[in-house]
Amino acid sequence: MILGLLLTYVPALLLCWHIVRTGRDTFWLWIVLMAPGIGSIAYIALNIVPEIFGGATAQKVSRAARETLDPHREYREAKAACDDTPTVRNQSRLAAAAAQMGRHAEAEALFRAAAQGVHADDPVLLLGLANALLELRRPADALAVLERLGKDEAHGRTPAAALSLGRAYEDLGRIAEADTALQWASERMPGFEALARYAAFMARNGRQTEAREVVTELDKRLAKLRGPFRKEALTWRDHAAQALR
Repeated sequence: MILGLLLTYVPALLLCWHIVRTGRDTFWLWIVLMAPGIGSIAYIALNIVPEIFGGATAQKVSRAARETLDPHREYREAKAACDDTPTVRNQSRLAAAAAQMGRHAEAEALFRAAAQGVHADDPVLLLGLANALLELRRPADALAVLERLGKDEAHGRTPAAALSLGRAYEDLGRIAEADTALQWASERMPGFEALARYAAFMARNGRQTEAREVVTELDKRLAKLRGPFRKEALTWRDHAAQALR
């Protein structure tokens, strides 16, 4: 019994030392101390292994898993950075984190504050601002922002921007223009969001058969997907399916 306790708590204490030494979020101290077995494994897998092996895939998996365990972490860190140094980069990071948490009014204010002066035409800031306005049900304002983007991908008219443009057009009743923009985005954006939004658009506009075909395609893709990205993909698949009910 004593040996079992030593094997459980000694590694946990060493990991606590590592957490403090490397300046990790104190959230991890609670995880490791409250659940020394699974908590220690989670900390090693999400913090130490990616450092050893590196690589973009390992970092993405680690980031997704950390967001699952502590979904507010990025917002806290971004806010601390912005409070300390309110640069455009830090404002943009905090705005994105606020939007991820559904705090769209805050995101709008931050993106608007960042898109000033030499950054007034920054396509990333403008797209973030437009998306916040869309979530706040202000499609006319969002469209005005999106129309400031260029006419090609080199100047900000990316598939992501086209997706937002299609959403604004639909909300304003400009269905033909929405169809063109959403289809263009769905054919070019990776992931599930663009295709799911286009399927939902078709379902809302009397094209249920086409929408069902897209949902079937999403189901096929989802069946092949594993890992931390499956949850987000499933959310978008359900978004499309909900519009058919």
